[in-house]
Amino acid sequence: MKVLATRHFPGPAFDDLEDVEILPLGELSVPRPDVEALLVGNEPVDDALLDLLPSLQLVSNFAVGYDRIDVEACARRGVAVTNTPGVLDAATADLAFALLLATQRHVVEGDRQVRAGAWVGGWADAVLATEFTGSTLGIVGLGRIGTAVARRARGFELRLLYTRRTRLPEAEERALGVEYRPLDDLLAESDTVTLHVPRTPETGGLVDARRLALIRDGGCLVNTARGDVVDEQALVRELVSGRIRAGLDVFVHEPRVPPELLGLPNVVLTPHLGSATEAARHGMTRLAVDNILAVAAGRPPLTPVA
Repeated sequence: MKVLATRHFPGPAFDDLEDVEILPLGELSVPRPDVEALLVGNEPVDDALLDLLPSLQLVSNFAVGYDRIDVEACARRGVAVTNTPGVLDAATADLAFALLLATQRHVVEGDRQVRAGAWVGGWADAVLATEFTGSTLGIVGLGRIGTAVARRARGFELRLLYTRRTRLPEAEERALGVEYRPLDDLLAESDTVTLHVPRTPETGGLVDARRLALIRDGGCLVNTARGDVVDEQALVRELVSGRIRAGLDVFVHEPRVPPELLGLPNVVLTPHLGSATEAARHGMTRLAVDNILAVAAGRPPLTPVA
C-alpha cells in the first residue's frame, strides 16, 4: 500500500511502512492516484484534498482528535478514518495534573520570581495559595482521559464531580468516587475544572462567557482538550481581570497564543504537550501504522472513528 505521510512520525513503528513518502499537505498540488493511505496528525483533510487522492482508502490519524478531518467527505468516497485512542491517556492526564498543581500552587509564578532575583523576603512572605488537597475538582468529559484524571485525583483526597453526555451507572460512580452534576452546576461548585471533551459541533464554545462567569472567584480552569471548547476571548477577559486562574495547553489558533495572556501571573501556558511523552507518541505511531497495515492486508481498521 502506497502511503503518504505528512512527516516522519516518532518511534520505530514508522519503519514498518514499506512504501511511504513524506510530503507536507501544503506541498500536495497535483493529483496522486498512486496514494492509497494518508498518515496525518489531525491536519485538514477536506474535499479539495481528497480530489487529489482518487485511490485513497484510509486516512490514519496520528491523534485522538480528528476535528480537522472531514469524516463525512471521506465516508462519501469510501475512505475510512482512524485515530489513536487509549495510548495517550496517561500522558494527557499527567499533564492535566501538572497544570492543576502548577497553576494552583503558583509554581511558574514562583519560578519567574526566583529567576528575576525578586525573591527578597523569607519563606513566610510567600503569596499564599489555595489548598489543593481536599478541594473539589470538576471533570468535564469522563471518557478515557477524564477517568485517568479521576483515578489520579484519589491521592489528593479530592471531591470529584463530573459531567458527560450519558451519566454513569451508580455502581461505576461509586467505584470511581465521582458525583454527577449538570455542567452549569459543576462549574459553580468546583474549585478547579479540567476539560476532557472531544472537539465536536456540540462542544465548540461549550464553556462560553456565561459559563465562565459561573466559576467561583479564585477558581481555576485547565484545558488539555481543544482550544475552541472554550470561548477564548471570554476566557482572556476573565484572566486579565484576575478573577480566575487557568492552565492552558491548547489554543484556538495554534501556535498563536492570545498576547494578553503572555504577561499574566495567573495563567500557565504550555505548547500542546498533552501527548508529548516518548511512550505516548511511539504508541500513537504504532497504532496509526497498524491501522494502515490492517487495511493493506484486507482487514478492517483497528480504531475507526465512524
